[in-house]
Formats: sequence, C-alpha cells, structure tokens
Amino acid sequence: MAHLCDSHCHLADPRIRNNIEPVLERAKAAGVGTIIAVGAIDSIETDRMTVEIAERHANVFAVVGVHPHDASACDSNRLAELRALADSDRVVGIGESGLDFHYMRSPVVDQENALRRHLELAAAVGRPIVIHCRDAERRLVEIVREVGMPPMGGVIHCFTGDTEAAREFVELGFFISFSGILTFRNSAALREVAPTIPADRLLIETDSPYLAPEPYRGRPNEPAYIASTMATLAKIRGIAPDDLAATLAINTGRLFRIESRLN
Repeated sequence: MAHLCDSHCHLADPRIRNNIEPVLERAKAAGVGTIIAVGAIDSIETDRMTVEIAERHANVFAVVGVHPHDASACDSNRLAELRALADSDRVVGIGESGLDFHYMRSPVVDQENALRRHLELAAAVGRPIVIHCRDAERRLVEIVREVGMPPMGGVIHCFTGDTEAAREFVELGFFISFSGILTFRNSAALREVAPTIPADRLLIETDSPYLAPEPYRGRPNEPAYIASTMATLAKIRGIAPDDLAATLAINTGRLFRIESRLN
C-alpha cells in the first residue's frame, strides 16, 4: 500500500479530539502514514493539545500558530507561548498564519501584523511557515517579499487561487497544497491550476474536520479521506496514484524536515 501523507489537518478540533484513536486507526487502515496536525484555531490550548497528540503518536507531527481569524489575539504573550512550544522536536512548522479577506473575522491591520510576526517567528525557530490565504493573494505576496521568506520555506495550504497566484507563490519558494475542494463539482477552475504546479512543490491535505472531499461531502472530514483527493489529483496530472503518493511523501518529508521519521 502506498504511503499517504495528510499535510494539514486539525486533530485537536472538538469534532476529532474526543475520538482521536478511532480517527487515527481509520487513517492507518487507509494507508495514511504521516499526518501534520495544525493547532492555530481558537486559544493556545489548541496548540498545546496538538503538540501533546503529536508526542503520543510517532506518525503525527505538530504545527503551532494563530489563525488569521484570531489575528487580533496574536500579541507578544501568545507569540512567546508559541515559541516555547516550538522547542519540542514534534513541532515541524509555524502557522497557520496568513490573510483571510473573505471572512474578515479580524481587522486587516491585525491580520497583516500577525502574518509578519509569524514569518519572523518561523525564521527565528528554523521552521517552515504554513499559510492560509483567502482572497488576499496579492497582498500576501507583497508582505512575504517585504519581510522575507523564512529560510526553511513554507506552504500555501488549501490553495484556492488561480494559475498566476500559484506561479508567484512557487517563485517565492512555497509549496502548494490542495484540499478536498479539488474534488468539488464547482471547482473546475482549480482543477485547471493543479497540473501547472511543479511536481516537487505539490502537497495534499484534508484540512480535517473541514472540507470533506467527494464522496464524503457533508460529513466531518478526517485524514482517512485523503485518498479521494489524491485520486483526483493523480487523474488531473495523468499519473498513477502510487507514483503520485511517493512524490507527495518525499515533498512532505522535505518541507517539514522529517524524511528520516517517515514510517
């Protein structure tokens, strides 16, 4: 069975964390060998819980940060707590940070300040940055150019932009990660972007418990469903699913510096 990687999910979300063992068992049965679990949502407790989950499971790794929806809470104390969490060798990334000009749950100025501070934190602790971007591609590129790309690189998670945005992100040094949105019937434009991404910059994710792919739409998403997104991406790119899985595993290991720890 191919080694599948879920490069972005939220195992500490209330819809998953109380059933974490069955969720991970189903992922294992589906061939998911590596999971990158992201905290970031709501309070710092979500990040702490995410690190604890990673410390208990050899195939789970953690990313810590403040989601742009909560950017107004990204003060010096919160950043100091994130930096302390990053002392764990189970923490392999900083984020998800970024800009969300679609929902606008935090003021633009707070989102932009939080993004700058996350880019600086990622550079300081030697981790890649995990980026959330909705309807803000141009401004995100400007800020990353202004602050500088973290030396360890980064990923645009749950990519929903166009070909031009993807090209600019790749030129900056980002990986591009596709979620279950790629399988949605109304995502034809996104499926046109997917073949243009260089093979060595591709990732896939579930973003569990959000964005369940077809044929699971309407259910809480979970890492076991990553195979559906991968099958769609393989078909779009004209490659055998097992070959694509091998490429994605290499890319996940390379971005998060966990090559030697992949099961």
